[in-house]
Amino acid sequence: MPTAIFTHDACLRHDMGYGHPERPERLRAVVAALEETEFSELVWHQAPLVEREQLLRVHPEAHIDRIERTAPERGLAQIDGDTAMSPGSLEAARRAAGAVCTAVDLVVDGGTTNAFCAVRPPGHHAEPAQAMGFCFFNNVAVAAEHARAKHGFERVAVVDFDVHHGNGSQAAFEAEPAVMFVSAHQSPLYPGTGRATERGAGNICNIELPPGAGSAPFRQAFERILLPALRAFDPEFLFISAGFDAHRDDPLAQMELLADDYGWVTSELAALAAQHCDGRIVSTLEGGYDLQALADSVTAHVRALQAA
Repeated sequence: MPTAIFTHDACLRHDMGYGHPERPERLRAVVAALEETEFSELVWHQAPLVEREQLLRVHPEAHIDRIERTAPERGLAQIDGDTAMSPGSLEAARRAAGAVCTAVDLVVDGGTTNAFCAVRPPGHHAEPAQAMGFCFFNNVAVAAEHARAKHGFERVAVVDFDVHHGNGSQAAFEAEPAVMFVSAHQSPLYPGTGRATERGAGNICNIELPPGAGSAPFRQAFERILLPALRAFDPEFLFISAGFDAHRDDPLAQMELLADDYGWVTSELAALAAQHCDGRIVSTLEGGYDLQALADSVTAHVRALQAA
């Protein structure tokens, strides 16, 4: 069954200002790469607006209200030192979260086995009550809770291979044993969380990789620790926070991965999903700031999803 792609032009209208690394060109590069002939079988969908009820499963009403009040009619509204809202940001954030929830519905209803959400802003740094790190709503956390609440899944896993630790996703689930969160990320690095000692309710598994780490330690982290932990958890649905900023060409970190590493880890996760989840995977774009490295890495990721 063809992989589904969710995106929307509104995600291009979120702009945090001149020179910001999380810029509209990132999504343009991703979409252009996926429009190549190799991917002619992909099925494209427009990302809908998230429902308030879906957001409320992760974010308190005060947080949602704060984001809505902060959204400017013109110019930029600064949330923190590196996170700002433009007039197009609120709709983009709503569609990014809506894409991942609707992808869950499509997978559950049998419309596809897996999906990739080519959306922005990213989400994995957004804590339940705090926007930060380029993120406003935690897209993958909202979708995971949607899968549990609407479709009744009892064991859901979130895999995060962004170079930065997904502090927001961990914060959302660290007291919820029905959701497993696993992450391989550079440390030390922003946001300073993600220690191996952070175990939550026994459902958190963090692997800290040093600056300069490349393919071998990354693959070993998955082979020896993260994949076995996921198999033991036996998830019914698998989510991927797909950040591609551990690539050696990325300007915001110091790891040394290549596009092939993203293809490899996606294939490994797809094999696990075939065994435990009837193949059910929803992946959503997080980081990745060198445009060519991002395009190449997304291509490898989606190619592996297609082959699953």
